[in-house]
Amino acid sequence: MSIVDLRHGSAEEVLSWTYKRFRRVALVASFQAESMVLIDMACGVVEEPEVLTLDTGRLHEETHDFIDRVRMRYPIRLRILSPDAGELDAMTGEHGTMQFRRSVALRNECCAVRKVNPLARALLDYDAWITGLRREQTPTRAETPVVAGDPGHGGITKVVPLARWSRAQVWDYLRAHRIDHHPLYDHGYTSIGCAPCTRATEPGQSERAGRWWWEGDSDKECLLHPPLDADGQASLRGVRVSVPLGGARSTLRP
Repeated sequence: MSIVDLRHGSAEEVLSWTYKRFRRVALVASFQAESMVLIDMACGVVEEPEVLTLDTGRLHEETHDFIDRVRMRYPIRLRILSPDAGELDAMTGEHGTMQFRRSVALRNECCAVRKVNPLARALLDYDAWITGLRREQTPTRAETPVVAGDPGHGGITKVVPLARWSRAQVWDYLRAHRIDHHPLYDHGYTSIGCAPCTRATEPGQSERAGRWWWEGDSDKECLLHPPLDADGQASLRGVRVSVPLGGARSTLRP
């Protein structure tokens, strides 16, 4: 299947192509609804998909409990990524533990230390990574390609099988396959991240309105999926990262 065909292929076809094309594939999961769709599909394609997840040190207790439930059901090889202790100590020593409430720049720095840097270090070991983004989630994700080189991670291939899916399609899949969902959805959450930075949403609000709600109409991104600048490079808005995210490594060759 060509890259052009993948733009219109099903999520299952995109996943199958990915695991056939690349030897080292990471499925990066937050264990939200989209992650569960991808884990279920991936386990039907390969015997033991490798799943990476970020333990930021600030996750809900319900998230940790749910991860254990998923490990009991699916034959995944789970790799849990944590922040570098030195980076974390330096950040909290300078700004305290609630810096993210004071400005978008400080929130981005917290996300860089707890999420962006650990993932960047881990992805150095892979040729491609799979994520559960959907275009309808935010305006900044509206043009997300299904398959593309990822300039934010050295040019490895970023695969987004659910890019064209709606929220309704995700939940229809979970119900049809009798897949458990994160318990916080039953308490009004529509997007789930770190506990201090996520809350339930009100009817009619956007899916990610509960993320960093004190920021108002920000783009609701944590820089794991930064928008690209005019040169096709990841825009990190001045945030210092400990891993060189650019580079010439590229595994996508249409």
